[in-house]
Amino acid sequence: MARMMGAAMSRWTEIKQLMSRPQPVSLPLVLLFAVVPLYLVIQVLISGGPVHAPETELDRLVPVRGGWALVYASLFCAALLPVFVVHQQELFRRTINAFLAMWLVAYAFFLGYPTIGPRPPQVVETGFAGWGLRVIYGSDSNYNCFPSLHVAQCYLAAFVCNRVHRGVGTVAVVWASLVAASTLFTKQHWALDVAGGIILAAIAFVVFVQGYPREATPERERRLAPLLALCAFGVFGVMALLLCCLYALNILAL
Repeated sequence: MARMMGAAMSRWTEIKQLMSRPQPVSLPLVLLFAVVPLYLVIQVLISGGPVHAPETELDRLVPVRGGWALVYASLFCAALLPVFVVHQQELFRRTINAFLAMWLVAYAFFLGYPTIGPRPPQVVETGFAGWGLRVIYGSDSNYNCFPSLHVAQCYLAAFVCNRVHRGVGTVAVVWASLVAASTLFTKQHWALDVAGGIILAAIAFVVFVQGYPREATPERERRLAPLLALCAFGVFGVMALLLCCLYALNILAL
């Protein structure tokens, strides 16, 4: 027992060292943070103008299910998985470049092909499911849908993590797929938005990240990757608990 506890403490010490390792503040990283707020600017520019609604038969078949709102909320943790898993500076640099390029390409589509999401005119579900939908609708725009940046970020994060650890990458792809499904069931996106997001993530990965060799990741970081990914799952668990508390306390009542 003492040996097991000692091994566990040693692993968490290594994780602490990795997470506290400084990463250089590069120009692409600064630009990435700088362009994110433009998402709101674009939605103001296109609101009130002509927009597209690329509905398919699949969209008509998928019902509104508020229970998927919690899965949808996990997209923020899923998209940030590389923050926990990636610690090699070269891979981190490539990842930032991929995310920056993806955001810029998505912005070009938002302006050139403005879309509006498939939200219902009103939320009819009650309880936590209905509350979750209303929180989502109240906190996000119904524009800027194609391609889905929500889906693209989760898949790109999964592809990057797969470069470090195949098992973590596989779980991350499953997580990204659940997020993609949640965007359909919460009626945040059309099916074509989801497909566009996946394709955008795949292209960004191939162009910027795929050339990074797997063997460049030190064995220690590869071994610790599952535990590092668990930290992201832990953050989501805390966030889910917080949302449940907000609902129980009737905070953010909508």
